[in-house]
Amino acid sequence: MTAEELQSGYVFLLDKPLDWTSFQAVNKMKYKLKREFNLPKKFKIGHAGTLDPRATGLLIVCCGKFTKRIPEIQDAPKEYWTEIKIGAQTESYDTEKPEILHQDIASVTEEQIHEVLEKFVGEIEQKPPVYSALKIDGQRAYDLARAGEEVEMKSRKTTIFYIQDIKIDLPLISFTVGCSKGTYIRSLAHDIGQELGVGAYLTQLRRTKIGNYTIENATTDFLENEYRFDGL
Repeated sequence: MTAEELQSGYVFLLDKPLDWTSFQAVNKMKYKLKREFNLPKKFKIGHAGTLDPRATGLLIVCCGKFTKRIPEIQDAPKEYWTEIKIGAQTESYDTEKPEILHQDIASVTEEQIHEVLEKFVGEIEQKPPVYSALKIDGQRAYDLARAGEEVEMKSRKTTIFYIQDIKIDLPLISFTVGCSKGTYIRSLAHDIGQELGVGAYLTQLRRTKIGNYTIENATTDFLENEYRFDGL
């Protein structure tokens, strides 16, 4: 890898660790690349699709002229390995907030779970989580929510292409989901819980695929060819 290659266009496939924001990962990479390769101050770098801090998995980072490909990559279908817990909810729809609204799940059957999951395959209406990076009147929804303000999220259409590899070990349910751009898996977990009548929230989320890019080709320790991103 050379400075010329990075500026001409380069794609990194990273396996984002838990509790890192996508911005933090890109910022650290930018700093290290600029220092190692003596790149100009205005060196372009950006990611193609945010991953929540509580999610892990594939984060695509484009450098140089390949930053022009970011919109194209962002529009590609995504795939996630997902784990949810039924019988409780959280305000954030994931593990960021503590459990609330506990309910008995003794009457929930595996057949019922499969039937409910099947209902979500296809085009669906979905409300993004209040604790999300979407902007409302110029402010991030999660900033408003954390400040104690009431936030009204508008429903929008999204598509679930498939839900497969379903494993049930109550109160946990795991599956692989393929979806279109803009799908919130946290909202999907919440909505599955509402359909089951016992509540649910996301316990684990790992992005495994974006278009033709897969997690198998990503690096877990921020190695890319001969270059090592220590300290991330």
